[in-house]
Amino acid sequence: MKDNYIPLRVNRDFGGIVTVYFDFFKQNIKNFTNVFISYNGVFLIGLLITSYLLVSGFLGMIAQESSSNSFAAGNEFEQDYFIYLGLGGFLFVIIFLGVAFLNYSLSTSYMIKYVETRDENVDKKEVWQLAKSQFGNIFLFVLLLIPIYIVFLIAAVILAIIPLLGFIGQYIVQFFLTAWVGVSFFDMLQKKKGVTEALGEGWKLVTTNFWKSVGVNFILGFLLGILLMIALFVPGIIVGIYTFHVVENNVDYSHSIVSTIVYTLGTCIVLIIAVYGQCLSQFVNGILYYALHEKTYNENTRATIEQIGQND
Repeated sequence: MKDNYIPLRVNRDFGGIVTVYFDFFKQNIKNFTNVFISYNGVFLIGLLITSYLLVSGFLGMIAQESSSNSFAAGNEFEQDYFIYLGLGGFLFVIIFLGVAFLNYSLSTSYMIKYVETRDENVDKKEVWQLAKSQFGNIFLFVLLLIPIYIVFLIAAVILAIIPLLGFIGQYIVQFFLTAWVGVSFFDMLQKKKGVTEALGEGWKLVTTNFWKSVGVNFILGFLLGILLMIALFVPGIIVGIYTFHVVENNVDYSHSIVSTIVYTLGTCIVLIIAVYGQCLSQFVNGILYYALHEKTYNENTRATIEQIGQND
């Protein structure tokens, strides 16, 4: 066992979960980023292509609306811009589903292997093998999320009618859903359960510890959001300065290669960071899962006591 291993199968209170999350984050961020880049290469290229199509379409539409040049007035060019937007939007949906399918699996598998090996240097091939072995269940899980999120959207619309309390209620339901889905997914891979059985176990764990589950996802989600905003700070300044230059100098941005490159890269960076943030949020529910599972079943505690008895 490595001395710097952070035990996760521990019944922790709210503050303990938040603390151990950042300890785990600091220790594993470099190694997990390597795993993320290794198995997201195709998707990252796809996000770059998607960004180019969306940016080209939006810049063209904006130029046409403002009549900034003689080319923007033609219906032929308007149709081209709609095609760019349509293709970009379609690719975005496909890639988003693929990314959700892959990265929920990678982040969960990474944490499971971390606990199994008790070593921060998790082998990325082992992470991939675990994720790949569960692709059938993962696919069914993603399909089941569609009706679940439809029900959530209906509930959100109903709550939106209620002033103030409805707004608060929306966020409570949102963070409960995040906890339930994340914990259930973790249980499915950790225990190799079926989809419905894992969703049932996740429901039991989260509803039994409702406010802890909601609170952990709210606090850590908020802190992760700040962290991601900081990561976007430098690219945001660069894009902002360039936009100021475009406005001040009346640049024909719809036909400028530089404009297309700057805004495409900016959009792509935002999408990549959003995808990476999805992985980090699943780590939250991984630590939550271990804490809730240990509180409910005391498996690790009993195993430790039995081991002490055998040694005596």
